[in-house]
Amino acid sequence: QVQLVESGGGLVQAGGSLNLSCSADGRRTRIDTMGWFRQAPGRERALVASITRIQGNSGNTYYEDSVKGRFTISRDSAKNTVYLQMSSLKPEDTATYYCAYATGIRLTVKDVVSWGQGTQVTVSS
Repeated sequence: QVQLVESGGGLVQAGGSLNLSCSADGRRTRIDTMGWFRQAPGRERALVASITRIQGNSGNTYYEDSVKGRFTISRDSAKNTVYLQMSSLKPEDTATYYCAYATGIRLTVKDVVSWGQGTQVTVSS
């Protein structure tokens, strides 16, 4: 099983930037997808961004509409780490962010086989 360890997050003013990272430890499949979900109080956990790895090379990326142009997901396969660069942050980005891992090319809640511990991102207005 893959273990995920997150770092980053914190408190920032609106318009600011934060970076999240997630390191994966354990046996992974030849094709897999990592990404970030977020969950605000009273709301469902939702996918923010994901990136697929195929035979060691980063493949397709996905972004939720509200973060397009503001968030960038990247992956360093040599370090087994995925990054989420967040800029132009808005108060509505406030949530707990969870790193997630899935085998294959899909990353829905049902596909996730490993979750990170979660890290809080708070954007003040």
